[in-house]
Amino acid sequence: MDYFPSTPMIVDSNRILYTASPFARSSLLHLQEIGELKALQAHTSSRENLQSYLFFTVLKGAGSLSYRGRNYDLHEGSCIFIDCREPYSHTTDTDLWTICWIHFDGPSMASVYAKYCERGGRPVFAPEKPGHARELWTALMATAKSSDYMRDMKINATLAELLVSVMAESWHPEEKPLASKRASVAKVREYIDQHYAEQITLDSLAAKFYINKYYLSKSFKRQFGQNISAYLQSVRITKAKQLLRFTDKTLEEIGEAVGITPARYFSEVFRAVEGLPPTQYRKQW
Repeated sequence: MDYFPSTPMIVDSNRILYTASPFARSSLLHLQEIGELKALQAHTSSRENLQSYLFFTVLKGAGSLSYRGRNYDLHEGSCIFIDCREPYSHTTDTDLWTICWIHFDGPSMASVYAKYCERGGRPVFAPEKPGHARELWTALMATAKSSDYMRDMKINATLAELLVSVMAESWHPEEKPLASKRASVAKVREYIDQHYAEQITLDSLAAKFYINKYYLSKSFKRQFGQNISAYLQSVRITKAKQLLRFTDKTLEEIGEAVGITPARYFSEVFRAVEGLPPTQYRKQW
């Protein structure tokens, strides 16, 4: 983000342009630029086609954002999360703002941002914990300034924490119809967690929770990142690993306990998931 560096009367800024290592750029969430800016005059900044994602917070003052064909009012406490490959502009109005920003990228960011949008994430939001983003910005700034040989890994960890915080804001409880539907799907997952040893099918879940099975299948995957059968199998195998490690139960008993029978089929499923048979898993651990 470049704010008229040749005209210092427009802004007063403090920034770090960061060059991550080749390893960080190819494998980690990595920082590109971080800074804080105080506007001295009303102005607009516009960008597009940046291989970057931008998060910034309005610390004081007010302004606006233009992004994806919409205009958003910004005020103290507003947080912004956008994909800078798309055109955007932001303007401080006469109530001159102070903002802090983070430009960053990562090999999985396109998928992360798509998931954020899919979950209902907005370009502009008011966080539940207003000071948390500022704390993360401060930590990133300190790490970027340091000579710590682990700083790329630490930056990756802090950016990951930022994304967790941002993703948590992507669901809005005030949108009651959406919240109600998602709460119903969440109850399905809770049911699977408790009844994984029973015979469970998409049809049986749809009938039990009075949800169209096609909607349930699509919504479950969107909300939890995997389909119902994959989630059920994951729960069962996780429980099986616990029983293999911490009990003397036979494979037949464990298969029955987690809902995968007969024992031969249990062994096949376990090996397909873990890459080794259950007897070898037990021996290794």
